[in-house]
Amino acid sequence: MPEVIFPGPEGRLEGRYHPQKERNAPIAIVLHPHPQFGGTMNNKVVYNLHYAFHNLGFTVLRFNFRGVGRSQGEYDQGVGELSDAAAALDYLQSMNNSFKHCWVAGFSFGAWIGMQLLMRRPEITGFVSVSPPANMYDFSFLAPCPSSGLIINGDADRVAPPADTRALVTKLHEQKGITITHEEREGADHFFQDPHMEPMIATVSDYVKRRLTETTR
Repeated sequence: MPEVIFPGPEGRLEGRYHPQKERNAPIAIVLHPHPQFGGTMNNKVVYNLHYAFHNLGFTVLRFNFRGVGRSQGEYDQGVGELSDAAAALDYLQSMNNSFKHCWVAGFSFGAWIGMQLLMRRPEITGFVSVSPPANMYDFSFLAPCPSSGLIINGDADRVAPPADTRALVTKLHEQKGITITHEEREGADHFFQDPHMEPMIATVSDYVKRRLTETTR
């Protein structure tokens, strides 16, 4: 999988780009957890999400937010990181201008950024949010949420308590025209440490596969 360097708002951004041979393959970006708490594009959840999408036929890009790894710039409270994600999507689309579907996936802080990106980019047709930190960040901008997607968390999550995630899902369920699928894994913590990683990724893969099948009928 080639390492890539592409332009971001504050200088270069470092990523991993995994293309398909098919020119019209669907595309996805995967967003990593909080930069100030050790989050990088090589986080285990992010890495596994990346390969799950690629195995489903997606051309996939994951990258380091500003100030992480070889990406230039400094942490910017989520504002600059959203701009980084938009630049990453621009880069991915420039390399794949005949894509059929565009998805965003994020873990923890990355889930929050991904949902904001969803609001700004109408071409995004689906999302996956793993362990969204609804207790730490305001998700009220999802009014209305423009796309159907999957929210998945663990019922033993002490970083982003399940009650807050359930409250977020309840609010999204009230919206018309979209379907929010919610999966809560019994015994799983915030990071889906083994033995919960594999079943979580399988749930994501099954969901994305079903959505793709529905749109090609």
